[in-house]
Amino acid sequence: MYFAGLSATYNKMSALEALSPLDGRYADKVARLRSYFSEFALIRYRIWVEIEYLIVLGKLLKLEGVLGHLDQLHDFYHNFSLLEAARVKEIETKTQHDVKAVEYYLREALAQWLPDPELCYIHFGLTSQDINNTALPLMLSECSRTVLWPMIRRLVGKLDQMSIGCYSLPMLARTHGQPASPTTLGKELRVFVERLTLQYQHLIDLPFSAKFGGATGNFNAHMAAYPCFDWCAIADDFVQSFGLVRMPTTTQIEPYDNLAAYCHALARINTILIDLCRDLWSYISLGYFFQKIPPELVGSSTMPHKVNPIQFENAEGNLGWANAGLEHMARKLPISRLQRDLTDSTVLRNLGVPLGHSILAYQALMQGLSSLAVNVTVMTDDLNQHWEVLTEAVQTILRREGHIDAYELLKAFARQHPTVTRQKLHEFISSLDVSEKVKDELRALTPFNYVGTAGNSAKLSGLALAGGEDTQ
Repeated sequence: MYFAGLSATYNKMSALEALSPLDGRYADKVARLRSYFSEFALIRYRIWVEIEYLIVLGKLLKLEGVLGHLDQLHDFYHNFSLLEAARVKEIETKTQHDVKAVEYYLREALAQWLPDPELCYIHFGLTSQDINNTALPLMLSECSRTVLWPMIRRLVGKLDQMSIGCYSLPMLARTHGQPASPTTLGKELRVFVERLTLQYQHLIDLPFSAKFGGATGNFNAHMAAYPCFDWCAIADDFVQSFGLVRMPTTTQIEPYDNLAAYCHALARINTILIDLCRDLWSYISLGYFFQKIPPELVGSSTMPHKVNPIQFENAEGNLGWANAGLEHMARKLPISRLQRDLTDSTVLRNLGVPLGHSILAYQALMQGLSSLAVNVTVMTDDLNQHWEVLTEAVQTILRREGHIDAYELLKAFARQHPTVTRQKLHEFISSLDVSEKVKDELRALTPFNYVGTAGNSAKLSGLALAGGEDTQ
């Protein structure tokens, strides 16, 4: 959900004076997050929860003013403006309590529709965390479904397309940085597609959990005022109306275990993407990819020939920064002294920061992937220069034929010839004590056809990742 005028107002802020690059250099790239994690957004989500709770009480207690102004109450939070948020902040300078400021503001603003006795039901029986711990998972849920998850799906989809496009293209593998048994480029990309797909599913399967139960989670005040109502059931229905799950047994705050799991799950996705960035950076360095870039782009301030893989480097840096924040939240948030302390509050205000750096990384990575073109010539030359990788195949077939010392034989051959060419390998094969049929089998091996199942596994497709709408 986007709020009128918010982005335009932020765009007027001087990027040169911003403390954080998310609000400065990269402000335009993360503008959508302000609709979910800015101070204005937090106030508006609180307003939303407060009013919907008031409506629940209105229906439960048959409050005529509330029931007679349902449309106006809904419109109130839908059309909540920056000017109105500024009034909340003005009240907060006196209360020194952000949620109480929202309550006082609502009493002031809704007095046009509701009589004083009904204004008493604003924030009735609640503590601030009933509002915060419902507003925050709602913010995260909406941001995830409309911004974050679609970006991850598009990234995985792009990798899937690239994998399919080069599923049979042979490539020299490198283990420990050394030439190793050949693979295909498509299969190596498929590794990341499958890893990301699995972890994405873990991410979207996690519930967004809320807390709604009064000062210490027991509905003490609610039961004192109206003991005849099933407040647990009422709260369950209320929280579920937002698409959230209510934690039934809590202290004053939601325990944040599911939020910690969310941070861990997103950090795992980011870690896989760091791995991808480093591999692609290395493939570019090897010349397996070249980058299609605009002619005006500058790679180096002094070396005109340079085309740096900056998108993958920027993505890696932002993913690392994002994970630092996500991992801190995952470690800190589930810990609270006794029934409540405030350490969670100041940390949660930064939830948009690691998400912002994640989004910067996803954008850079998508741009980087879109700029890549495969350099088949370099990949072919690289394979042609490393016929020694076939010694694995030769010694394995010799073992099949009963040669117990096959490994040692091929090890000695490879180390006698620092550069193994096709001719040297075939001369060695000709000297072997095996049948001509087996020698022909060995001579048929090349670095281009010795790829095992790689070409087949990378041919798989048909990704259909769930978890929200692809909106931009």
